[in-house]
Amino acid sequence: MPQDYYDPRDRRVERDPYAQPQREYTGTSRSRDRDYDAPPRRAPKKKRRSAGRTAALVLLYVVAVIGVSIFLACIGWTAAGDVLALNKPEKSITFTITTDDSFDDVVDRLQEEGMIEYKFLFKLFATITHKKDDIIAGSYTLNTDMDYRALLAGMGSNSANRSEVKVTIPEGYNIDQIFALLEEKGVSTVAKLRDAAANHNYAFSFLQEIPLGDYKRLEGYLMPATYEFYTNHDPIFAINKLLVHFDSQVRDDFRAQVEESDYTLREILTIASLIERETTGEDRTDISAVIHNRLENPDAGTQGYLQIDATLFYINGGKEPAEEDKSIDSPYNTYLYKGLPPTPIANPGMESIVAAMNPSDSKDFYYALGDDNTHHFFRTYDQLQKFTASQDRYQS
Repeated sequence: MPQDYYDPRDRRVERDPYAQPQREYTGTSRSRDRDYDAPPRRAPKKKRRSAGRTAALVLLYVVAVIGVSIFLACIGWTAAGDVLALNKPEKSITFTITTDDSFDDVVDRLQEEGMIEYKFLFKLFATITHKKDDIIAGSYTLNTDMDYRALLAGMGSNSANRSEVKVTIPEGYNIDQIFALLEEKGVSTVAKLRDAAANHNYAFSFLQEIPLGDYKRLEGYLMPATYEFYTNHDPIFAINKLLVHFDSQVRDDFRAQVEESDYTLREILTIASLIERETTGEDRTDISAVIHNRLENPDAGTQGYLQIDATLFYINGGKEPAEEDKSIDSPYNTYLYKGLPPTPIANPGMESIVAAMNPSDSKDFYYALGDDNTHHFFRTYDQLQKFTASQDRYQS
């Protein structure tokens, strides 16, 4: 008997005759699916710029580019003119750099003097060329024809533009007089020279046993002569120049002669300084004999006292010695203290140094300046007394 059964293939979907037909899902979003039947939209039309407006913009751009190029070219030309010293007003100056000046100080003053226009450019050039540290203290002749390279070279140690001064140091000047003269000539200041003399250890054998600390330790070694210094010279180099000359004049053969004597080199220089301060020019060996006789015969004549007025001049501030100066309590006072003063009292010339080592054969113990402005020499004190009584210059 036939039997009814359920067959899935026979299943029919019952459709609602009034329902909307369904679309097959295609993976698009529902929002887009809702617009499926909407009419297509037209793309918005781009606004067209007029040909005139475009041309104006292009022209403006070209003008801007040209303007900026001209501006940069002008700046570049001006900067190049400063670096190369082109078309600058003619000017020449004496430019002084001190040891206290920094590089920025130097650049500031170069601009103030009209040697440069752009400080930052000069600093950059000096740094790039590694010339910044070559600038040293001194006085230089600079002018506006000098470009950056020439300016930097012109302020260095080997500069041909460095100002020089010729200084003649007279024989018999003491160290204070020498330093005052060097300051007057613009070489250095007294304060800087004293500091350099007191504290710098100069590499000369004749100074090695003299302790540092007192600038007068160089008294007697600053050889009188005519020197050429740079203006605003380094004080150590300035003093070294004088010591080099001393070293070249007091040669090894003379020093060997001193070593064979009963005196040190410094003692010979001390005797020479006394001679230099006392001599009238032609009597150096005779004055030397008097000094040696007094030193080497302490039981005769002046009993070991040198009694030389030049030592009073050294301790009384440089005034003409007076009778009351003989009582000044100082080891340099040869009326109060026997023997030589502690150091030279002046810087002698070579003639006096040779005379100190080579006195005449005189046995005299005394001398005095006569009305004829020459020294007269005597063996006894009585002879001296008779002579001074006959001279107008000793009459009160």
